[in-house]
Amino acid sequence: MAKPAVNLTDIKGMSFERALKELESIVTRLERGDVELEESIAIYERGEALKDHCDRLLKQAEAKVEKLIVGPGGEVSGTQPFRPQD
Repeated sequence: MAKPAVNLTDIKGMSFERALKELESIVTRLERGDVELEESIAIYERGEALKDHCDRLLKQAEAKVEKLIVGPGGEVSGTQPFRPQD
């Protein structure tokens, strides 16, 4: 039996929301356990690529988020990189 081809070329152009939705669908299918082994391997590999894509998009978004610096009179006096609290 031939291994199903894994299509990863379309992932690069996906929005975060679309990639996450497909990743969730893959996880659901794998958790149900009703997918044949060959297909499980193929969709797992696609899931890994989707996860990496989502991580990359999140890191890009985090790099763009800035914290506004508000002066004593309530006016915005500048920005600084946002750092989430641990």
